[in-house]
Amino acid sequence: MPDLQPEHPDMRHSLRQLVRERRRRLSQADQQAAAQQLVSRFQEDPGILAARRIALYLANDGELDPLPAIHWLWAQQKEVYLPVLHPFTPGHLLFLRYTATSPMTRNRFGIAEPELDVLQVVPHSMLDLICTPLVAFDEAGNRLGMGGGYYDRTLACWHEHGLGPRPLGLAHDCQQVEAVPREEWDVPLPQIITPSRSWLFP
Repeated sequence: MPDLQPEHPDMRHSLRQLVRERRRRLSQADQQAAAQQLVSRFQEDPGILAARRIALYLANDGELDPLPAIHWLWAQQKEVYLPVLHPFTPGHLLFLRYTATSPMTRNRFGIAEPELDVLQVVPHSMLDLICTPLVAFDEAGNRLGMGGGYYDRTLACWHEHGLGPRPLGLAHDCQQVEAVPREEWDVPLPQIITPSRSWLFP
């Protein structure tokens, strides 16, 4: 990893670009193997096993693909929810029930999401877990996202008051870095799961 210093104003941008390129270089076979290993991590994780309503995401830009894990969750009779860009409140997310027959569309970032249906929306406070994508993470549980702040806003109540669904980051092993530069609005994660292990942070 390049020697990036916190005082550099473009440090987060440079780190984001570096790690995004790192995960994009993973081969299709590597991606598929990682997705299957994620299923194994889910099968042995007490928090996943105990949860009933779990928010995930659909992979984009080389992210760790949770789709095989979603199929496993469905087989365990778990409810799966996906984030949808809020149509009226910029920078915020809604969470919609996701099933094998959910009508899908693409948002303004080109990412697949369920078509907006108020009957499928659940208040995020009623979720048990929110599995978040991320660009980079470190051994302290600090998460670097894509820069939009969507998940930081969603998780603010949990971060400040310990209320709401527990966040859990998903990432490839190659997305670990020595240190993620933090801003005051960043929400550290209590757990990150990679294909090879589950990281728990105090």
